[in-house]
Amino acid sequence: MRNEVKWASLILREGGVGVPYRIDISCPPDDVLDRLVQSGALDIERVGGGIAAIIPDGVTPEAVAGAVGVASVIVSPAVARDNGSVWLLSPHAVRIGNVVIAPAEVAAPPGALRLTDSAAFGTGHHPTTALCIEAIEEAMTIAVPDSILDVGTGSGILALAALTMGVPQAVGLDVDADALEVAAANARLNNLTDGLQLVLGGPDVVDGAWPLIVANVLAAPLIEMAPILVRRVGNRGRLILSGIPRSLESEVRQTYEHLGMRHVRSEPRGGWTMLVLQASW
Repeated sequence: MRNEVKWASLILREGGVGVPYRIDISCPPDDVLDRLVQSGALDIERVGGGIAAIIPDGVTPEAVAGAVGVASVIVSPAVARDNGSVWLLSPHAVRIGNVVIAPAEVAAPPGALRLTDSAAFGTGHHPTTALCIEAIEEAMTIAVPDSILDVGTGSGILALAALTMGVPQAVGLDVDADALEVAAANARLNNLTDGLQLVLGGPDVVDGAWPLIVANVLAAPLIEMAPILVRRVGNRGRLILSGIPRSLESEVRQTYEHLGMRHVRSEPRGGWTMLVLQASW
């Protein structure tokens, strides 16, 4: 069973999110921030004497102009990140638990995980990524695993974050060779190459079992790969699954419970759900 679908690239489509756009306002009113937030702005940033914002596609530029109280706004395409699932006006650092993730070119505190700007999924700004990192931190408060398997590694963010937390070894899998090149570059950027092994393919191309596995892909491939993925979970091992739309949580959960995994907890965020399961063996 080798799933050749580029898992991360489907997150936007399965989540059903439209494509936002950017607006610029040259002479904004004093309360522009509040008005833009009320209009549903996804990101807001001051630019010179004006202001820029990312607006959901369901809100028209005319509606924004009326809400803000200006005659018109300048409209331009938004810059998509995380393979089209997150839109930001400019790259910036983000803290998730005790991990700071920052683009290579921006200021960040010592010890931050640096990531190159690329099309590969995993910048730290998508809720599914944050949920996984938080769940990895939670697992490490119970016991530090000697290794982690990251299925659908994308930019390598989850495997690299685990290494920075103290996990000695990580294996990152992806069906996208370009993503593995990005992950390798990020490992070099953070001096983490010794701890990271990258493999092209899914969980069927590796042998053995892991005490901690994380798979931030999509509901459909999670269900498809469930039998082989469960066989990769070690004794009393923990499995973190994300990239699951809330409407499909029960379907994914039941699939893994039928294979012997015990549900530990679920956590929703931004329309997505993360599942934590533990081996019953």
